[in-house]
Amino acid sequence: MKSPTFIPVLAAALPTIFLPLALHAQNTAADSGTLDKSKAEANQKERPYSPYADRNFPSRPFFGDTHLHTGFSMDAGAFGCTLTPRDALKFARGEQVTASSGQATRLSRPLDFLVVADHSDNMGFFPDLFAGKPEILAEPMGKKWYDMIKAGKGAEAALDIIGQFSQGTFPEKLMYLPGTRPYKNAWQETIDAAEQYNEPGRFTAFIGYEWTSLDKGNNLHRNVIFRDNADKASEVVPFTCYPPMGSINPVDLWKWMESYEEKTGGNVLAIAHNGNLSNGTMFPVEEAFGKELDADYARERAKWERLYETTQTKGDGEAHPFLSPNDEFADFETWDKGNLDASQPKTNDMLAGEYTRSALKNGLKLQAKLGTNPYKFGLVGSSDAHTGLPAMAEENFFGKTTPMEPSAERMHSTFMDNKETGITIYDWEVGASGYAAVWAEENTRASIWDAMQRKETYATTGSRMIVRFFGGWDFDEADAHTRNPAFAGYEKGVPMGADMRKAPADKSPTFLVAAMKDPIGANLDRIQIIKGWMDSSGELQEKVYDVVWSGDRKPDADGKLPSVGNTVDLETATWTNTIGEPELISVWEDPDFDASLHAFYYVRVLEIPTPRWTAYDAVRLGSKPLEGTRMTINERAYTSPIWYNP
Repeated sequence: MKSPTFIPVLAAALPTIFLPLALHAQNTAADSGTLDKSKAEANQKERPYSPYADRNFPSRPFFGDTHLHTGFSMDAGAFGCTLTPRDALKFARGEQVTASSGQATRLSRPLDFLVVADHSDNMGFFPDLFAGKPEILAEPMGKKWYDMIKAGKGAEAALDIIGQFSQGTFPEKLMYLPGTRPYKNAWQETIDAAEQYNEPGRFTAFIGYEWTSLDKGNNLHRNVIFRDNADKASEVVPFTCYPPMGSINPVDLWKWMESYEEKTGGNVLAIAHNGNLSNGTMFPVEEAFGKELDADYARERAKWERLYETTQTKGDGEAHPFLSPNDEFADFETWDKGNLDASQPKTNDMLAGEYTRSALKNGLKLQAKLGTNPYKFGLVGSSDAHTGLPAMAEENFFGKTTPMEPSAERMHSTFMDNKETGITIYDWEVGASGYAAVWAEENTRASIWDAMQRKETYATTGSRMIVRFFGGWDFDEADAHTRNPAFAGYEKGVPMGADMRKAPADKSPTFLVAAMKDPIGANLDRIQIIKGWMDSSGELQEKVYDVVWSGDRKPDADGKLPSVGNTVDLETATWTNTIGEPELISVWEDPDFDASLHAFYYVRVLEIPTPRWTAYDAVRLGSKPLEGTRMTINERAYTSPIWYNP
């Protein structure tokens, strides 16, 4: 089914958009064919001639990375990253830099914004170790590590450092804790770098950090992002995991966030880390840290954690084939072997506490029980790169960590290899993802942060496709025949991240969905709407609907849409846009709507297959893929949901 393209239609169909024709049609004098000037002037006072004048909604998405580590992070430094926050911001703005491995690199296009989110704990330790600071060399263990690095045994030193840090045997005098001078210096340098490279209207450098939380090896990190400038952010230091000044319990992080806002009058939000290394603990449904979930937990989490990182280098977290067996696209860049240190293997009962779709569904059940939906979050993607190099695409991927920067060996190396549990994750399994796309009015801290706060965001796995999604009760086919679907979208409904009003009598919700390909990327395969709801018996349900697709394909008797095809040539790591469509748009009405049931809807946009970073490595570096290595990818986007509440 070919989709309607974004072409203009007659003013009679869209009078509020095409004002000049509408005025002519409505105000022509029957006897003379002349325009009634008084009526025209009256209409002009109500609405400007330009359809874009007085526009009060976002007109473009801004693409950025909300989760990047530099050498200031303990683990990134241990892996050999020497880039600083200033290097990362230069790179994000489009400048060429030299990676920690000594290779020149540059983004194909600058980012619109970046959050340098270095880990809260021991921030700044490794730059001082590499520099041989006297206070580090004064300690025997610090001197030992420094000598090992100088002797070319950096990898051995890094393993020793990380091992002692994670096991709690790290020398107390070398700990960079809040209140110590080295820690304050590192945090201030992070703030100063953001201030230096922030350029309102052109590039936004957010002040932020990653709160580090490992509970028995389970990853519960959150990225904390300030709306504010240095004058307020400098009044505090990051919340860490070490008591008495820190904690690994997110409830305590929310208290810190509240105290920050009360103290400074500023604003801050948190983005939960991609949860597929949490072993089921990212989205609890019964208890967390030994305490039963209650109404306070639900309210506080919904208040402070406005977004969720649904995709990044350590796997995609939208859906899992075990949880969604009827979804043919659920098994995408899947990481489901264990927790962060591979000390605890994964079991199927953990998966529902890790993945986006299940969390959204469980949020409906918790809302019925607690009165608030704690998992009413919007979606973003980001990189979680530990190289100081943000959001790099498949053909320009510099890895998750410095040892993974381009080399002929990286496809054969292991990212995680725990001999005791038998859990192995190869470097080729790391994905080149992703982006946070934000519908904001302008490229400033305040505007982009406000859009995050209202959840008008979407995630991509590396493509810069443009996606619109609106829900309402009155969208019709004409709304899908315009170059400007947002006019009808905001006038008739609500955007991604919002709540629909109560259903009018005898009406089902209608949704306006539109997507446009990345200008230098692949064509689009299809747009899907994923619906989740809790039925009248309290059971959680989901369904994936193919809404609009490229070509003349037709669903089979089971409703399955045939594959779009594949033009990838692995011998040259190229593809052609001879299949798919550059644009897709449609209006869709829920055929299974029950006005008495809570529900959510979000959009998934799929591209045609393209070469994965492993395919580029095979061609450029002569790397021979291991058996099972994924060589192609269907890049995709996930919008924040729209919720229906009876």
